[in-house]
Amino acid sequence: MMKRIISALTVMLTILIFTLSANVSAIIFTPSFEIRSESVYLYNTDTKSVIYEKEADKEQYPGSLVQIMTAIIVLENCQDIENETITANSSLYKKFDDYEYQDDLRYADIYDGDKLSVKDYLHAMLLTSSCEAAVILADYFGNGDISLFVDKMNVKADDIGCTDTVFTNPEGLYDKKQVTTAKDMALITEYALSVPGFEDIACAEEYQLTPLNPDNSHEGEWMINHSNSIASPASDFYLYGVKGIKTANLDMGGRSLVTMGSSNGIKYILVTLNAPMLNSDGDTIYYHMMDGYNIMDWAFNKFSYQVLLSKGEEQGEIKVNDSKDSGYVLIKPDKDITRLWYNEVDTTSIQRRITRAEDVTAPVKKGQKLGEIELWLGSELIDKADLVAESDVDRSFLEFNLSVAKNFFKSKWFKIAMVVSAVLTLIYFLICLYAKKQYRSRAKGSFSNKKIVKKLYGNNRRR
Repeated sequence: MMKRIISALTVMLTILIFTLSANVSAIIFTPSFEIRSESVYLYNTDTKSVIYEKEADKEQYPGSLVQIMTAIIVLENCQDIENETITANSSLYKKFDDYEYQDDLRYADIYDGDKLSVKDYLHAMLLTSSCEAAVILADYFGNGDISLFVDKMNVKADDIGCTDTVFTNPEGLYDKKQVTTAKDMALITEYALSVPGFEDIACAEEYQLTPLNPDNSHEGEWMINHSNSIASPASDFYLYGVKGIKTANLDMGGRSLVTMGSSNGIKYILVTLNAPMLNSDGDTIYYHMMDGYNIMDWAFNKFSYQVLLSKGEEQGEIKVNDSKDSGYVLIKPDKDITRLWYNEVDTTSIQRRITRAEDVTAPVKKGQKLGEIELWLGSELIDKADLVAESDVDRSFLEFNLSVAKNFFKSKWFKIAMVVSAVLTLIYFLICLYAKKQYRSRAKGSFSNKKIVKKLYGNNRRR
């Protein structure tokens, strides 16, 4: 149960990392040499960034690269790969006799009745692309139903976040419905490297299989070697720092490679898919190994970590209203921006686009966001950072009150007050006019009444 919980958390973390890394546009640097593989994806696992890609979202036939997922399912469902054993049943791989493209088949000479540990089968599968080992493992961990095992492979691919991958068998033989992309294979491989035991197996240069049945037909040491020549010191393709992980050979899908490597502490995953199997003269040639060597050598020698923007680097100053002292505050980035950078591209070619806050008023606190800086290379956004105040800026009591008074006469509230005052004054004036008119009217009425009384009574009114 704990193993499944850890697995689920790892899936979530892997998806989160890929999601976060997509927030900033990837800067893709293109090597000058020819690359024959149809799809390529070079991924830096430290910064979670893409260094180079070519048709990385194009659907391809994965061949025995699917065995990486087969290994994931086995490792996550086996409690003890060293002591859990399986007896080979050759009837499981009789179907390969009728397979149309026989050159695609890779065998580790596992015979009927061979009793091997799960660890042995995993080595045979990942190092030599053993189709026998793949179906034996799938049958065993699918409880006798390989299709159920394949269902687990597809569920896991969905969980990891693969959007263009479909599995139809565990060994990787051609099926037009079984497809993947270079980007999905990189995602699957990075996840596989988080599964305990996978890296040790997939990156072993050689391994000795040990059958436990005494009546086995194997004479002497049963040694197998990894098919990735770039990781073999005895090979013309050898490049120090490259390891495993998986090769593939498919008549309908070309030659493919998934490998990993590190130089100067910088780690990479490389996926190449569908390299031609023959040159223009019809001769067999291993373009996937040539591409793998050239791309990894290019990455090892042409890239290094460089600080593109320093946290302490001042980016100008901003006027601060109502401040106590100078009236300005210096701004600087809130973080370093360090990227894996192509050594032949001068960092002075990076454009800095700065947005500053306007109408900043004291007080200002150290670290307060006052803008943003973006780093661009051509039309590509590299990264961005907040610009923050380098120091505190206190408010001046006098300046503040003068500013308040000054701003009040410019504010909408002052304008509203003036309008209201004018309206009230007008209303008052009208009321006064009306009152005066009424007074005169009443006064005129009183004078007329006195004249009528005088006519009626003369001067003999009662005194």
